[in-house]
Amino acid sequence: MLEQVRRAGLSAAIDVDSAGTGDWHVGDPPDPRAIKAAARRGYDLTALLARQFEDSDFARFDLILAMDHQNLADLRKRCPPQHADKVRMLMGFGAAGAVQAVPDPYFGGVDGFETTLDLCEQACTGLMTALRERLDEAS
Repeated sequence: MLEQVRRAGLSAAIDVDSAGTGDWHVGDPPDPRAIKAAARRGYDLTALLARQFEDSDFARFDLILAMDHQNLADLRKRCPPQHADKVRMLMGFGAAGAVQAVPDPYFGGVDGFETTLDLCEQACTGLMTALRERLDEAS
């Protein structure tokens, strides 16, 4: 998503971070298959390290995007009421009728990471449009 923000010319206005609701990969780099799939599309994931979502992130960010229904449930359970409208599904920004959850790439076979990246790119295109509209309204 960081690259999508940069390509949309929104880097000065938008801070992007990634965190998981679980703690099993904290401090690890992305899966090599994810790095390769992203590199084929011009995204560099090599500097990323996994971190766990922190409750302070609810106040830090204006929008918190869940990748799947379990992440959404975990986030909503922890979310203070004043930040509830910030928690959304990433795929909600995708094309109408799109998949509502990003499938786990580890269970997607040979093309799992490519399929996941396809869906994320589609949703990010819609997200960039929504963010640009939000920024235009604020100015």
